[in-house]
Amino acid sequence: YVKTKKASSMLAKGAALLALSSGAAAFMSPMPAPAMRFAPRVAGHAGATLRTGTVILSSSLRSSLHVGMVDSRVANSPVCAPQKPDARTAFGPALAKTLGAALVISLASVLVFNAPAFAAAKIVAAPAVTWWSDAKLWGFFGAIAGWGMSLAAIKDATTAGPEIISENMTFVMLIYSFLFAWWAWIVAPQNLLLCACHLANIGAQANQARRLVAYKLANGQGDEVSAMGSKAAMVVVGGTAAVIGGPALQGAMVAAKLGGLSSFAASAAGPFTVHFWAPMSKWLISGASFLDLKRPTDKISIAQYTALTFTGFFFTRYALLVSPVNYVLCSVNIALFTSSSIQLGRKIKADYF
Repeated sequence: YVKTKKASSMLAKGAALLALSSGAAAFMSPMPAPAMRFAPRVAGHAGATLRTGTVILSSSLRSSLHVGMVDSRVANSPVCAPQKPDARTAFGPALAKTLGAALVISLASVLVFNAPAFAAAKIVAAPAVTWWSDAKLWGFFGAIAGWGMSLAAIKDATTAGPEIISENMTFVMLIYSFLFAWWAWIVAPQNLLLCACHLANIGAQANQARRLVAYKLANGQGDEVSAMGSKAAMVVVGGTAAVIGGPALQGAMVAAKLGGLSSFAASAAGPFTVHFWAPMSKWLISGASFLDLKRPTDKISIAQYTALTFTGFFFTRYALLVSPVNYVLCSVNIALFTSSSIQLGRKIKADYF
């Protein structure tokens, strides 16, 4: 009986060792790469840690499962009982159950805990950013084109006479650059280069407006200067009223629950945000460009319209990559590209062909 008991103990230990080794193999088997697109959820379980996101079961829990099952089977078996049972009737069934339980748990630890995890895990690579989808790249080129407008105004101020300055385009450019400097500051991703270029353009266009006023006064066109001043005052008053009263009007429209109109008022790029009014100011540029289609070509600035053409081209794509996506900005730049390229073509044809 003593030999039988020792043999039973050795076999039980062997079964436990087999379970532990298979559990260790399951634990050390290759796990999904850490770049998986789901975060593990951590929950306490029987004094161990179970990460349900990547289905990683701690070795202590696995060991407790294997050894606990083996110990409970061995402890409850007649082999470890105080009495001396018949070895032929008690040892065989107990040993068979012990080995069976150990093998079942070992197999379960490999198949249940690991296989489904690998089958369900989907390693999703982050989408590659190409030149076509890089908002910062298109924003950079858009800013460079914007700098072209500022430099064009500076160039015209130093090399061209005030007679070529367009009154409509100059004052529209002032409003446009003010709104876009604000827009470039708050858009995502932030475009500081674009913001700086529009601040520079405000100074350049203000200087052009000063030169135009001085030119008109020198040529006895005081009435036109007065009309220009009245228009500028109306724009300033209207803009100030919109900034002050806009939030209250927006709240009233949203609270009125007017369906699509209320949703549009509350949207991130709606009519109460600079995301809406910056492109609307660009519509003014496009409109001013269309109004000047019959303007004599000797009064068209080739530098200014080259910059406007490239601005329309780059911003057409850039508007679809920023957050929030700005379809109004995209459409207006299509119009700006069209009108400015027509003016540029007229100028090039007249001067070089």
